[in-house]
Amino acid sequence: MQNQMNYKFIRDLIDLSEQFETANQGLPFSSDINGFKQWICQESVETKPVRIEPDWDGKQNGRTPESVISTLVVHMNRYAKTYSKSAIYDSAFSTQEEFIYLITLKAYGEMTKMELIRRNIQEKPAGMLIINRLLRQGWVKQANSAVDKRSKVLKLTPLGASALGQIKARIDTATRLVCGDLSRNEKVELIRLLQKLERFHQAIYQKNIDRSELLDEIATAIPSNKN
Repeated sequence: MQNQMNYKFIRDLIDLSEQFETANQGLPFSSDINGFKQWICQESVETKPVRIEPDWDGKQNGRTPESVISTLVVHMNRYAKTYSKSAIYDSAFSTQEEFIYLITLKAYGEMTKMELIRRNIQEKPAGMLIINRLLRQGWVKQANSAVDKRSKVLKLTPLGASALGQIKARIDTATRLVCGDLSRNEKVELIRLLQKLERFHQAIYQKNIDRSELLDEIATAIPSNKN
């Protein structure tokens, strides 16, 4: 009967919600209905077969997708650095890391030196050099933490905000160049994939494993190849 309640559908929906709760233990999605819908969309995208597998250099000789992805990520970083260097040319900035640190403070507010360094995925010696340059320029200042009076935090100064404002247009241009000719839908899909990679690597990075032991320690975290 058409008016009879579809209990099978309800049971399937409950099973699906349980799968969502299990998959969402790391909280990549919000735990409400919107997060549930986003998870379903991601699952449906990930389970779709690739219609046409792209070709790449060395594919016929056995070069793996992992090798290609690693190379392309390195190349993209170098292209982005080239555009960034052009953006800060003839300005008060010496490196792209300087304005990236300022942008981080502007976006997220005050934080300790190590929080700032780790948020930008850098090692302490290199990060401290950048922070010291910013302090000398007067673009950031140290102040007592409102949360913990025993610790110091870095704050963006009006002078730093002004320095950022002077190169904002050029930084915006460099940012658009990095995205190239991708469509809106392609950009959104790339964000989804990069966020997934970010969650995977961030979990490893937060363990702060010594580089001499890193590969051996995280080998088991690498998923097996799947279609």
